[in-house]
This record gives sequence, structure tokens and C-alpha cells, in this order.
Amino acid sequence: MEPKKTVLYDRHVALGAKMVEFAGYLMPVQYSGIIEEHKAVRDSAGLFDVSHMGEFRVQGQNALDFLQKVTINDVSKIQVSQAQYTAMCYPDGGVVDDLIVYRKPDHYLMIVNAGNLKKDWEWLQENMQSGVECFDESDETSLFALQGRSAENVLQALTKTNLSTIKFYWFAQGEIAGSPAMIARTGYTGEAGFEIAVPNNHATAVWDALLQAGQKYNVVPVGLGARDTLRLEMKYCLYGNEIDATTNPLEAGLGWITKLDKGEFNGSDAIRRLKEQKAGRKLIGMELPGRNIARHGYEIVIDGVKVGQITSGTFSPSLEKSIAVGYIESAYAQVGTEVKIKIRQREVAATIVKTPFYSRPY
Repeated sequence: MEPKKTVLYDRHVALGAKMVEFAGYLMPVQYSGIIEEHKAVRDSAGLFDVSHMGEFRVQGQNALDFLQKVTINDVSKIQVSQAQYTAMCYPDGGVVDDLIVYRKPDHYLMIVNAGNLKKDWEWLQENMQSGVECFDESDETSLFALQGRSAENVLQALTKTNLSTIKFYWFAQGEIAGSPAMIARTGYTGEAGFEIAVPNNHATAVWDALLQAGQKYNVVPVGLGARDTLRLEMKYCLYGNEIDATTNPLEAGLGWITKLDKGEFNGSDAIRRLKEQKAGRKLIGMELPGRNIARHGYEIVIDGVKVGQITSGTFSPSLEKSIAVGYIESAYAQVGTEVKIKIRQREVAATIVKTPFYSRPY
């Protein structure tokens, strides 16, 4: 099947992006280079096209009850114009997907991972109940992320919405450069910033305006490569790496979004059981010496015995050291524990460290 293109495909090509197939789309993996783009986000701001993500509209008199059943966080706690990080689970506690729910005045919006869009949609249909309507608006919506300490200055020049009044994980409906937009103070980098949803027919104008306004702050377009290194420095989960159908949210450190006191929901019994017996493995962060990179699937060993597995690893551009995330048996999960990672035919020393690896200095 031919990969899809976002509305901005031609813009990415004109900017010299290296395009790759990702989650069924042709997406920019980098423009000037991953390290340069990563540092631009940490030092000032960067602009991402994340229009491959999925958007589902959920409405009807029973929409809240439905979302309470299919997600693990407590949707009843979200006010209008507020967003909530959450996940959907299978009955056995495995993760279907992690996502964000936005509460609008008359409906909810779910933003889901691109690679899980079809699966998520089918799971919602499988769990459908009366008094609920779902609409897939993914192909009509473009989504951008403007991330970094200069993001607010750049965006404020293009909108009448007072951005300083939008709190973390809240949003506003407004206009950007004359185009209707949902402006949300969320993101996947650990920096201050915004995610912006606009109708497809306004996407190119808004993208161009953001890059133009960002010139005085050295804002650059950023691809998927730096998006991954940025989120890894924060130890944010990536579906398919840190979380998947075999992962319980408690193992992944997502207990803080798992509200077992809200009533029954998909996976609640399995999650409750694991909480009572305590998870046998934990997701931890590690540092490695030199430029050794621990890649997805590499074994974590102690005294030659496998005790865990790497889920993600990279050389951190911000910290200038090699970092990795992985699952390890709970008995060995303490900060300071020395482990070895099997990299090809050799064992490389690593130390379990406190996470997130990076904390922003402002």
C-alpha cells in the first residue's frame, strides 16, 4: 500500500528533509541533522509536523461513561478546555495505546498514536455502547508541535489568544495567523510548548507563519529523529518500545495515570492484581560509558544472567552521554545498581540512574 502524505509533504521536501515511511506516512526524519534539531528545541524552539497522529471525536449522552470504561485515567475529573494523558488497556492489563483526551464543550477529542490508529479505532468500535458516537477526524486534521522556551513568544505574535493564561495540559480555541486552531499546552519533549490542531486547508499557511515568526528566535523544523531523542531524555514512553500489548501500565511507571478507585474499566482487575502482588519488573533508566549505544532488544545481565531488556537507547545530545531505558527484574531496579548490557559480542557496563535524565533549566 502506498504510504500517505501529510498536507505539508511538499514543504518538507523543499526544506531538504530526509523522508522515511513511518506509521503508514512519509514523514521527515531530519532536516539539518538530528543533533542540531534536538539542540534547537532545548536552546530555543523547534517546529514538528505530527499530522500523522490520529484524532477521534467522541460525543453523545454516554460519552463520559464510555471513556471511563475504555481509558485508565479518571475522565470525570477533566474540565472543559482541559486535557488528560491516559491509556487504553486490554482486559489482561496490556496497553492498547497511550493517548491524550481533550474535553470540548460538547464532545471529547482523543489524540492517538499514528501506528495504532486502525487498531485503536477497531478497539473503540468493539467496546461501543448506546448513546455514544465516534468519528475519525484524522484525515481532516493537521497537528503541529511548537516546543521550546521561545515557543510562547513565537506563537503569541500570531494569535490574539492570551497564551500565558493556558496552564499545562489545558487548551484554548482560537486563531493562529487568521486560521482557526486548537492551542494546547502539551508536548513530548520536556520543554515548554504547544500542540496546535488546525483544519487541513489551513495547515500550510499556519506552518509557514510559525517558521516565519520563529526566524528571530532561530526556530527550525524538526523531524522524527530528534523527537525520539528528546522524549528519551525525559523517559517518556513510546508505544512499541516501552509499552505494548504485553506491558502493564504499573510496570511502565504509569501508575500515576491509572485510577483504580474510579470504578471498573478495561484491564482494571488485572492491574489491581499486579498492584497487590507487586510488579516483577520495572522500567528504569541507565547511563553507559563512552559512545556505546544500547539498542531496543539488547539484554541486561548481572553475573552473566539475563535480568532485563533494553527498550530504547541513544547518545543524549543534551547530556553528551549514552542513555538507555529498559525493563529489569524489580529486585535489581534500585538507582546505583551496576549492570551489564550485551552489545553484539561483548558486555558493556551500565549504571541505573534517576530519571528523567534531563530537566529543563528554566
